Amino acid sequence: MEAEPAGHPNGSEGLDDALEVFARVRPRLFGIAYRMLGSSTEAEDLLQDVWLRWQSYDRSTVAEPAAFLATTTTRLAINVLQSARVRRETYVGPWLPEPVDTAADPYLGAERGEALSFAVLLLLERLSPTERAAYVLREAFDYPYPLIADIVQLSEPAARQLVSRARKRVRAERRTTVSDAEQRRLLDAFVAAARAGDLAGLEKILAADVVSYSDGGGAVRASKFPVVGAERVAKYLRAFASHFWTGVEVEAATVNGQPVALLTRDGEVFTVLSVGVAGDRIDQVLWMMNPAKIGGVSRTA
Repeated sequence: MEAEPAGHPNGSEGLDDALEVFARVRPRLFGIAYRMLGSSTEAEDLLQDVWLRWQSYDRSTVAEPAAFLATTTTRLAINVLQSARVRRETYVGPWLPEPVDTAADPYLGAERGEALSFAVLLLLERLSPTERAAYVLREAFDYPYPLIADIVQLSEPAARQLVSRARKRVRAERRTTVSDAEQRRLLDAFVAAARAGDLAGLEKILAADVVSYSDGGGAVRASKFPVVGAERVAKYLRAFASHFWTGVEVEAATVNGQPVALLTRDGEVFTVLSVGVAGDRIDQVLWMMNPAKIGGVSRTA
């Protein structure tokens, strides 16, 4: 995909048209980029690059602007993911997705909310960049296989196989989903028990193989290793309950299309807390605490 030669006569009027087209499809482009990268900051940066390429491209040669822009976004995201893997290997502590406020646009431009929850985004981290792209395009946006094949530069049978393989991997590791109401009930129960340092209460709602991840990114105090097992997680939470929860207010919110708790101190959100549920127990606890990641999540999320 080559940029047009310098001085190509797109003109200011053509640039206005380009901006109008880009603005119209931008929500979907962001939805693709965010699901690919798990970071709204990186997604926004990527869309800036997409816009620059679209602005300078010979747009008279583009028959389907929306498909062209989706292709550009996806291919750039694949490139970013390949380098992101190296960065995440040196990340301090567990890496968790960057939470996004989905109140205004619940599906981030998608026809359905697939590949938006924290649990699925974490599972997608285990796929290759091309597998992830094919899965996102098909499962979240229902792109036809011929277009997916063109975007990831494979044959249509290979693209179908890619989606099928990715779908099986995600389904094999994804626990049974529950209603938002049930997830909220367990999250509220978890917060109450954790805040009180209630060991028995915690063990009652935690799955035997529960894993607690804390993403502080080295910027704030947080466990640098996952805590595994109901008894260990409960004791870990009780150990810091007396000082962690001092002066903390808890507010219910919806982030990434799912219930979360916003923990605030002195009016500032310092933690976005989410739980994953299997059956009637919590099997995953996500403490998103890196200030660089949660700055975009407000108290009104």
